[in-house]
Amino acid sequence: MPADRVPADLTDELTREASHLAASRAALHRMREHTAALLQLDSSGDPFSSEALARTLYRRMEQLLDDGTTPLFFGRIDHGGESGYAGETFHVGRRHVADAAGEPMVVDWRAPVAVSFYRANAADRMGLLRRRRFGFVGGRLTSFEDEHLARGEETGIASRILTEEIERPRVGPMRDIVATIQPDQDELVRAELEDSICIQGAPGTGKTAVGLHRAAYLLFAYRERLRRAGVLVVGPNHAFLGYIAQVLPALGEVDVTQVTADELVAGVRIRAVDTAAAARVKGDARMAEVLRRALRAGIRRPTEALVVPDGASRLRLGAGELSRIVDDVRREELPYATGRERVAVRIADRLRRQLEERGESPPDRWVQRLARSRPVKGLVDQVWPAADPVALVARVLGSPEALAAAADGLLSVEEQQVIRWPAPPRSPRAAKWTVADAVLVDEAAGLIDRPSAYGHVIVDEAQDLSPMQCRAIGRRCTHSSVTVLGDLAQGTAVAATGSWATTLAHLGKPDARVVPLTTGYRVPAEIVALANRLLPRLASGVAPAVSIRRAAGSLAVRSVAGLESGVTETVREALRSEGSIAVIAGDAAADRLTAALTAAGLDAARLDDSGPGVQLDEAPRVTVVPASLAKGLEYDHVIVVEPADIVDGEPRGLHLLYVVLTRAVSRLVVLHTRPLPDALLQAG
Repeated sequence: MPADRVPADLTDELTREASHLAASRAALHRMREHTAALLQLDSSGDPFSSEALARTLYRRMEQLLDDGTTPLFFGRIDHGGESGYAGETFHVGRRHVADAAGEPMVVDWRAPVAVSFYRANAADRMGLLRRRRFGFVGGRLTSFEDEHLARGEETGIASRILTEEIERPRVGPMRDIVATIQPDQDELVRAELEDSICIQGAPGTGKTAVGLHRAAYLLFAYRERLRRAGVLVVGPNHAFLGYIAQVLPALGEVDVTQVTADELVAGVRIRAVDTAAAARVKGDARMAEVLRRALRAGIRRPTEALVVPDGASRLRLGAGELSRIVDDVRREELPYATGRERVAVRIADRLRRQLEERGESPPDRWVQRLARSRPVKGLVDQVWPAADPVALVARVLGSPEALAAAADGLLSVEEQQVIRWPAPPRSPRAAKWTVADAVLVDEAAGLIDRPSAYGHVIVDEAQDLSPMQCRAIGRRCTHSSVTVLGDLAQGTAVAATGSWATTLAHLGKPDARVVPLTTGYRVPAEIVALANRLLPRLASGVAPAVSIRRAAGSLAVRSVAGLESGVTETVREALRSEGSIAVIAGDAAADRLTAALTAAGLDAARLDDSGPGVQLDEAPRVTVVPASLAKGLEYDHVIVVEPADIVDGEPRGLHLLYVVLTRAVSRLVVLHTRPLPDALLQAG
């Protein structure tokens, strides 16, 4: 209830809560000052320890930053006598705040005691007497709303404060959703670190937010286990990463690596673009075996004996025995570089046994030294030559003979022709590499040596990953878990998956559970209904989204005489309302529409994918978004321009249109001069 309508008997209660907020902010300030003071103290430890401590303290200071425009707490839970916290009251917020005596003034939303705030209901109170939600304007507390669970009162998603927070207009990057997490989302957020989960989320169901909050939760609950290995977030492009960049820092987590799928495999300079046919073949999982064969083709059996001087004597291994060593190591299917080392060590160990048979006892360091000796290294270079991933892929793609040998029985002649380079480059580094080639180079690097792994990996918009991209991500979490986020209906890439089981298998997590989210909290029902008309034609096999936001938005489909004038007029209308505005059009039209809006005196910017510097919070209210960059983003008011052009401009154009139509969280206007696609005209 707004402050000016709070009944007299509750005014004092609102004042007390406001006082607790002020005291909590003061306590947070003291906590940060205390951390700053620790930084000034001289350390008697060694330089390495001092530097590590300083990094920890600086990180702690970042976590304790107070954003005065957001509430320090958003809820409160009062426990009854039957609870393990009998009679206690806790305010729930984004981070833990304690008073000078160490008593909690605000508990972190991730703490076990806060679970009941999200999951308690009238049927299962989880020990609660009352749950309170707070309404804020900026950072100022303005209202509260109580659910007396002991009396059977439960508002759930019908909560006015909850609804207002979900529907609040937003400008700039994505915000956290800690105040509005629903029970089904909370169960996914708090899943165990060992659990790999795939969330099939329809538009507006909060799958991205769930994934990011899961990262924040895991870093809280398993901090020591994840401190060294870390958490990795993989997104589709820089525009998307710019959109989500502030969510984890707002939750106090600043040590999370966020990269695009392309950056993850950035081993070569990208200078070319594949045809759709070439990208499809290069992204196929069969290419992993092609590269494995090409790499292993360099291994050969020795043809001569090895003679190694040892003081006054000479040690000797015949070609047959050497061949058995090479064959044994080859059968172990080790990473290629490890196999090289293993061959050298086994040769040295076999020579040690010769000395032991003579009654000598060479130590382990003798074996290690012998394995690095010139004769042994020379032999290993002959039978198990060193390999470079860039050179390996260049040889496969640049040599018809090498490709044919490695792809025999795997790729057809036509498929080999599609991916083969017209002529070999002057050198591997001078080749005109494509994005799909970079993934192949990463596969080759993974065959040669294991990459560093993360403690947990979160993959968003995973439906667009090729099998080879999935393998690249899977190598970064071989012995850890993943959270896979996506929507099969939104698969727009040439290699988009049609099955989560297939994607999970390529990620190396075939046993991960697939959890559907179909309840939409952000996209209004009338907009969802329009987009759902496309689902039968998408053949994705996913259930239609169902929005809880009925009569919460607006939808208009307009035929216009000219696109530029129609867009300009519609943007002017949209500017009269609060919130962010996006003009989404086919990629080829984005520059033209941006120029038209600017010429009309409207402050508009074209969204691009130029790199990590994308700053959505500094952009004007009006953004022109190429359709290919729209995935994962959302705006209060969306103007979709010429759906037929969007469909015609991409091989999976209907899927892209489905994405575009579901970016609006309040108002959607569709402008067209051409006839609308048939699938959009069909009744839902």
